[in-house]
Amino acid sequence: MNTRTLVLHGLALLAVSGAAQAQQIFLCVDADGRKELTDSNRKGKNCKMLDLPGASIPAPGGARRGAAPSAPAVAPANFPRVDSSEQKARDADRRAILTDELNTENRKLADLRKEFNNGEPERRADERNAAKYQERVAGLKDSIARAEQNVEALKRELSNIK
Repeated sequence: MNTRTLVLHGLALLAVSGAAQAQQIFLCVDADGRKELTDSNRKGKNCKMLDLPGASIPAPGGARRGAAPSAPAVAPANFPRVDSSEQKARDADRRAILTDELNTENRKLADLRKEFNNGEPERRADERNAAKYQERVAGLKDSIARAEQNVEALKRELSNIK
């Protein structure tokens, strides 16, 4: 990536992320030729200050050290609101759907475990080849792990409903 392209990408990033306080921006090149935009002149690196009026690099996390904490986000006055009875009905519907999905996933997991038979499922007629059998056993093991993850995720979702 050439310097001009890097600077243009940096400027686009700065424009999107918003300006905080104006400060100096440096283009640094390390020993391997990698280029980096930074807000500090690092000793030991080949850095040169860029002349970018009004540009700044925001601190990670969106806040600068010593800066006042930002005010909480406020919804616009015309933002649609849902009354509590409607929200409770939506939560009940969500709980019912998630419970149904959890029951389905638990049945699937039980069927997979039964077929898996503690790592020794019955051989099928088309599995005379040991490699084919081992491939099916590995697939069953992966399916069981995936189903267990799904069950845990659904339980977490259910626990998050108020």
